[in-house]
Amino acid sequence: MKKILVALSGGVDSAVAAWLLKEQGYDVSGAYIRTWMNEEMPLADCPAQQDIEDSRAVASHLGIEYEIVNLVNEYREHVVKYLIDGYKRGITPNPDMMCNREMKFGIFQDYAREAGFDGIATGHYVRKIIQPDGTHNLIEGIDKNKDQSYFLALLSQEQILNALFPIGELKKTLVREIAATQNLPNAAKKDSQGICFLGNMNINRFLEHYLEDKPGDIVDIDGKILGRHRGLHRYTTGQRRGIGIPSNTDNEFYVVTGLNVQRNELIVAFDRPESPGLFTTEVNLHNLNFTNQVIRNKLSKSKEDVNSACNQQSNFSKNIKGYKLLAKPRYRDPSQAITYFHTGPDSAKVIFDLPQRALSPGQVLALYDDEKLLGGGFYD
Repeated sequence: MKKILVALSGGVDSAVAAWLLKEQGYDVSGAYIRTWMNEEMPLADCPAQQDIEDSRAVASHLGIEYEIVNLVNEYREHVVKYLIDGYKRGITPNPDMMCNREMKFGIFQDYAREAGFDGIATGHYVRKIIQPDGTHNLIEGIDKNKDQSYFLALLSQEQILNALFPIGELKKTLVREIAATQNLPNAAKKDSQGICFLGNMNINRFLEHYLEDKPGDIVDIDGKILGRHRGLHRYTTGQRRGIGIPSNTDNEFYVVTGLNVQRNELIVAFDRPESPGLFTTEVNLHNLNFTNQVIRNKLSKSKEDVNSACNQQSNFSKNIKGYKLLAKPRYRDPSQAITYFHTGPDSAKVIFDLPQRALSPGQVLALYDDEKLLGGGFYD
């Protein structure tokens, strides 16, 4: 009987995941991952204490062992520091994806292994299949409205191997029904929103404690000064609200199209399809990650060796230069048709069939072959 440590968040999804695994005959234990101490930042409606109480109640109801795994210091080092540094450099970080890679499927998974568990499980809406060669692939969840495969695009094959996703085959409505039928104590709890440690606090409010405002000019594409901004870390590409510049006489609004960190300038334009910098059909990716072991190994070779080394592999490997794939520019975006060009061991160029709006440096493009998650990379 395999021992599985379920990351109980306090929500209904992870609670049902734990119940399913127990029904399937696994030796299940639950753990709440503590990543933030509300007393360090008493400004938000931080749900941590309620989540702890709810997760403990679920474990008690299911009759499984329960513990709190304190990873506050590790979270500050691997996620909070990354978040602050990103805004300082003028990019838009993705802390939720980093939390999955570094914390849940990183440090927490290592903790579970050292504690004698055979694997971990989470309440992500994603499926996992095992290939004939023994590698594992992640597939979009059955419920397309709740699919969370995008957030796992930065995981490695090693992180996926011993991870279970029990609710990936279910729709959210069925998850709620199971929770109610099994009288789980959090069956009616609402889904959580936003960054895991911020609660209901605005990101700008949080950053005020780490980054000083550095006012500068707001300019159009020609460099004409239109106003003043409070600090570049308060803005992101595609933002319309809170810029501080009124609309024109035709009631057209300005939108952020870029951040010039060197000149401390916020670049804006009217929200029109033809506005320079707002829409794009071509992006470069860096820090590329592939979840499939075989594909990742082949991509780590030099560009000259890729085609010859991959001739016996999948269609993706055979056509690694100029391959037709799907991609999700951001979470909840529909899949977009792209042409993928491998440009280096961890870099690529992507051309979209249709123009995409407001792609922000620092965010992640997730790559797919139909429903199969291949990996992803950061926008330059």
